[in-house]
Amino acid sequence: MNQQVAILAAGRGTRLGRPHPKPLTPLRDGSTILGSQLAKIRATFDTPQIYVVVGFKLEMILEAHPDAVFVYNEAYDETNTSQSLLRALRATNVGGVLWLNGDVVFDPALLELTRALIEAEQSFVAVNTESVADEEVKYTLDDDGWIRELSKSVTGGLGEAVGVNYVAAADKAALLRRLSEVDDQDYFERGIELAIEHDGLRFAALDISALAAVEVDTPDDLVRANASLDPRQT
Repeated sequence: MNQQVAILAAGRGTRLGRPHPKPLTPLRDGSTILGSQLAKIRATFDTPQIYVVVGFKLEMILEAHPDAVFVYNEAYDETNTSQSLLRALRATNVGGVLWLNGDVVFDPALLELTRALIEAEQSFVAVNTESVADEEVKYTLDDDGWIRELSKSVTGGLGEAVGVNYVAAADKAALLRRLSEVDDQDYFERGIELAIEHDGLRFAALDISALAAVEVDTPDDLVRANASLDPRQT
């Protein structure tokens, strides 16, 4: 299966407190967060076209992974993920795009779960219904079971977004338009919300709760991510 994949890896990751870009954070298995993502993408899709959005200390990422296609967010220190995703989608070819936050450590089976919806050309947001932390991006559903709200400020969230998402080919233009309208400091989820509200886009909630997926923002997150690589080790 061929697939376009974008990885958002431009930010500083200040909460983790490392001198290098957060995606280059070493993991216990000897890989890095980004290296692990790339390996799993290439193991799942036949000939994926991978775009990595870079910004902070971009030279380090380019040197570590010279075989990727890089998209530069020159305003990485002044913008949020909405603008990184906007740049990534503009760089892609015709067709749908799977995108990941560059700090997610996940079970490789997660990508296998995305296949059916990608093949059906159905936009989706991967979610974990086992946790609804206040500081995370949460979601609600409409009466038909499609995502209605998607943000950190959602009240009564049904679960958390895990940072793995897909926009179908038919939905990409609308999402691009909405991402170009949001504030530079908005997360990309705001663009999704606007596209749902104003363009009628339908994003499915892909439940991956049975699988490990950890967004690494803090040292504690890194401990959990490393534990998820092999639950038998602590």
